Amino acid sequence: MRTAVFKSYKNGYFRFWLENGEELAFEEVHPRVLKQFDLKNDKSLVDKEFKMAFVEDEDGDDVIYRVQSLKPL
Repeated sequence: MRTAVFKSYKNGYFRFWLENGEELAFEEVHPRVLKQFDLKNDKSLVDKEFKMAFVEDEDGDDVIYRVQSLKPL
């Protein structure tokens, strides 16, 4: 698991900053996570720090990042 800060949901992408300063845009978030955290609408989650697990799927030449779990810190 990595430490990440939720920054925004815009244009279908969930943006997080990782502990190493890297910014990742996730196209998909596991439905269980979205049930627990309304990342699309709850502005109080912006700048909140989480422990995050994610997977990287290759779709031809594209890489799709999917959030598997989030735990608030």
